[in-house]
Amino acid sequence: MRKPRRDDTSSEGYAKPIPDILSQIKDSYSELRPAERRVADVVLADVTFSVDASNAEIARRAEVSEPTVTRFCRAIGCDGVRDFKLKLAQSVVVGRLYLAPAPPAGDVSSNASPLWTEVFGEARNALNLVERQIDPLDIVRAAELVASAHQVLVFGLGGSSTSLALETQNRLFRYGVVVSAHSDPYVMKMTASTLKPNDLVIAISGTGRTREVVEAVQLAKHYRAKAICITAPDTDLAATADVALTVDIPEFPDPLKPTASRYAFLAIIDLVSSAVGTRLDPDARETLRRIKYTVLNHRKGRVLEPLGD
Repeated sequence: MRKPRRDDTSSEGYAKPIPDILSQIKDSYSELRPAERRVADVVLADVTFSVDASNAEIARRAEVSEPTVTRFCRAIGCDGVRDFKLKLAQSVVVGRLYLAPAPPAGDVSSNASPLWTEVFGEARNALNLVERQIDPLDIVRAAELVASAHQVLVFGLGGSSTSLALETQNRLFRYGVVVSAHSDPYVMKMTASTLKPNDLVIAISGTGRTREVVEAVQLAKHYRAKAICITAPDTDLAATADVALTVDIPEFPDPLKPTASRYAFLAIIDLVSSAVGTRLDPDARETLRRIKYTVLNHRKGRVLEPLGD
């Protein structure tokens, strides 16, 4: 096995992050010399070309000398042209989807605009896929685990999964379920280590490969707690679950549009929570009545308004 080079790790032994060379170019732009700025303009205008082009080709397009390209690379913090090209290629691999401008969305005030059609189309497609791929019996099994659990922990890490974990908590506590959502990886592991056989974890992950979430669920299982996972099929997270609610949702290629999996996961959360409410009725109905009574005493409103605003 190759030993790490001295510059591969920090003093604490962790791998150093790969520099975002595109951000470095933009942040350094005002400090560059005029000729170096022309090189920066060429790189930022056509990143794919710059990855594959030779030093001479970049210099020719920027109308500068080859030594100027080398000086540009060093001015933005690279060791030279080779180091620059390597970091640029890594940035392209990670962010190619975000580098190409999207086609015009048209008039968003019109129902016929591409933006309107795409967003609603993605939402409908995600819901249809959930209806086709999720087994209703798995929803029933998941609801029984939630309804019989002493306590429920919901794990989600990252933007969408964190908000979905909180949504799960908001849906379940209204039925009298003892539930808490966690998105800090250390807290997830610490709380997982306190669980007992009559406790339950619900883990949410779009990829099913988030290491911190998988490890937290494995730890909960070690202490004989049960686990429900809402995730992609054939993943490490799905394999850990007692009930795996998996759905394969292709994401929309435009990064500016909402993620389709979010619609799908919200539908699954609604299915499970509704089944839990039915399973816990009439106690769940009494809990909802108390919450509604408290809300209406706190502010004016109508009975059929959303619960808790």
